Amino acid sequence: MFELLITMVERLGIIVTIAFVLTRFSFFRDMIHQERLDTQQQYKAIIFFGFFGIIGTYSGMALDTGTQQFDRWVAELTSDEAIANSRVVGVVLAGLLGGYKVGIGAGIIAGIHRFTLGGFTALACGLAAMLAGIIAGFFHKKDRHVKLPAAFFIGALAESVQMLIILLMAKPFDKALTLVEIIGLPMILANGLGSALFLLIIKNVINEEEKAGAAQAQRALRIADQTLAYLRKGMNAESANAVCHILHKEIQSSAVAITNTTEILAHLGLGDDHHKANSTIQTQITRDVIQNGELVIAKDDTIHCRNKDCPLGAAVIAPLKQRGETIGTLKFYFSSEKEITNLSIELITGLSLLLSNQLEIAQAEKAYQLAQEAEIKALQAQISPHFLFNTLNTIISLTRIDPDKARSLLVSLSHFLRKNLTATTVTMTTLEQELKHTKAYLAIEETRFFHKLTVEYDIDEETLLEKIPPLTLQPIVENAIKHGIMDKEENCIISVSIKKYYEAVKVTVTDNGNGITKERIKDLGVKEVHSQTGSGLALYNVNRRLTMMFGKQSALKIHSKINEGTSIHFLLNTMEET
Repeated sequence: MFELLITMVERLGIIVTIAFVLTRFSFFRDMIHQERLDTQQQYKAIIFFGFFGIIGTYSGMALDTGTQQFDRWVAELTSDEAIANSRVVGVVLAGLLGGYKVGIGAGIIAGIHRFTLGGFTALACGLAAMLAGIIAGFFHKKDRHVKLPAAFFIGALAESVQMLIILLMAKPFDKALTLVEIIGLPMILANGLGSALFLLIIKNVINEEEKAGAAQAQRALRIADQTLAYLRKGMNAESANAVCHILHKEIQSSAVAITNTTEILAHLGLGDDHHKANSTIQTQITRDVIQNGELVIAKDDTIHCRNKDCPLGAAVIAPLKQRGETIGTLKFYFSSEKEITNLSIELITGLSLLLSNQLEIAQAEKAYQLAQEAEIKALQAQISPHFLFNTLNTIISLTRIDPDKARSLLVSLSHFLRKNLTATTVTMTTLEQELKHTKAYLAIEETRFFHKLTVEYDIDEETLLEKIPPLTLQPIVENAIKHGIMDKEENCIISVSIKKYYEAVKVTVTDNGNGITKERIKDLGVKEVHSQTGSGLALYNVNRRLTMMFGKQSALKIHSKINEGTSIHFLLNTMEET
């Protein structure tokens, strides 16, 4: 009995070989990872595991119950012979991994084959193979992986059931009993062990591949994180050199290079004495990649380097693309073709896509920034035509009664218009310049409403060098006059305050006008608010520019009480000049 057990365990090497081969098939990987197989996958699994059961039968040993002698390999059986085999392993694994249908299908194939070999246990063993598939299918769990102890237990259980069926069905009974006494325990242990060993091999191979894939993904993410800051600036000699340093450190290759469509932007590693940055592309195969936009593996006889003593014997050249057009190449050099593995080719392919995507993002960010700047300039260029006409009418009326005042007002208007035009050419100005612009506007309004308007200033001189988007303060002041005090007959006060506020600068415009309702305040600065007196577009534009430049913390804050006045303020974080 012990000798039989040892012999059967030795033949489990066949199972190990089959298990390794099985990991190469995609349908089997689906059985491991998917909850449900489609019909085609089920048929493939049934056929494979059915033939696996047949191999388990042929790799068994024939036992003559009369002489109690074993024949080392099975060919055909006499009426006194039976087989000690590992057929159950294939059927059990089919049911555990694929469910009832796969288990029963594999059991039918293996069982019919066993029946055709003959012997006094032919019918019993054929039927037992089918029952093994049913038993294993019962333990199949769609949302759980099979554990090794469970595989051992189910394999041993299926073989135990086979021994019981032999005792119940095989004739004569004394031969069946002798057979079970000799092969029962060794087959139960060997098939339980075979089921567990089969599963162990498969899981280890797949887990190692998954670990390798995870390591590759982690490396790719690490490279993406390190290169993003450089590629945001676009692809130039400086960014290419930085990226090559990162790639050369992460990828075990002889050299790394990046080119545009005409020049080598950077080369790091062996061969840098003649593969130099800012020199023209030396190899025809690189030009072919740029033209065709497809990855190429270059061997020693296809690189055609101009330097005969070049130590770089092979290369993987991948295209870098933007909007579908090849704008350069990513090149990994190796000493020989033997160093280029399938894993390295997959990694390089992924890296070329990664870097291409980063360049696409950089281009998109640049376009977005240009769009932002264009929008800001468009907002800055807006001037109320009513203000201009009213001011000109005031100047015309003053030319007769007070020429000096008219001249002074004309200077203020000239200064105001000049600042408006200048503001369209810059994105930032100083608080000092913005205050001068606002004072020019208020000087005009004080002249127009000399009988009722007073302007007050409370300015910290140390804050005036801080940066601010142009045409930010003046529209708030204009809003206070148009909607706050316009309807008042006397004692109208506009107060402008610029004060240091902790680590920021607080800019406040206050009026003692009509005030704003709570319902209107919540929408002002957030969206256009249409009414009989205006649309709220000025405050919306100002608030939008402040938040675009400094973030939400610089958004307009509005406080108001009906018939008491309104206060609008915003914060500027102190900025160092760049």
